[in-house]
Amino acid sequence: MLLSIPDVLTAEQVVHCRHRLQQAGWADGRITAGHQSARVKDNLQLPEDSEVARELGAVVHDAAQASSTFFSAALPRRIYPPLFNCYRDGQSFGFHVDNAVRYDRSGGDPARPVRTDLSATLFLSDPGDYDGGELVIEDTYGVQQVKLPAGHLVLYPGTSLHRVNPVTRGARLASFFWIQSMVREDSQRRLMFELDVSIRRLTRDVPDHPSLVQLTGIYHNLLRHWADV
Repeated sequence: MLLSIPDVLTAEQVVHCRHRLQQAGWADGRITAGHQSARVKDNLQLPEDSEVARELGAVVHDAAQASSTFFSAALPRRIYPPLFNCYRDGQSFGFHVDNAVRYDRSGGDPARPVRTDLSATLFLSDPGDYDGGELVIEDTYGVQQVKLPAGHLVLYPGTSLHRVNPVTRGARLASFFWIQSMVREDSQRRLMFELDVSIRRLTRDVPDHPSLVQLTGIYHNLLRHWADV
């Protein structure tokens, strides 16, 4: 499932993040790439243990957790500390698949790996600020190109083949991170999300509908059956 989630960060939070990133010390983005990814990766990235990365990572983490849509779609068990990257001057990232397991190198608990069931990109630059830089994702419905307003997030399966097109003007700032879900299978997460959305709509439109209790019970019984906790 590929899902765009609007306004994960407020406009004020976006401005704060941009201001802090302008003062940050960027490094070669290949510091977090695997062997194959490093051959096609050309961008800048904040070191995971930098003060700015930790500060803004907490902002992004808390904002994502506060989003009911993010929680419903991801059903997060663990979230890898958010990272930050920058593409400019023709930089790009060729087609690759993210590592299946990530280990926290930011000073957290490295003994607790995160299985990357889901990948997330939170855009910090508006589309008009740069040319190119589309996140291109291959999924079961074909090739999707994603370029969202600042503060918006895209969530997609970690198994997806994806790339970032070259940025030919301006700079593309973003946060990216991975999620280990309580529900490992993407098809099951999709069903849980669609059921939850339907329950919320029914609650809004027909709050006294007698099926609400039954549907909510079905949701939790499916989660009980599929959850890995």
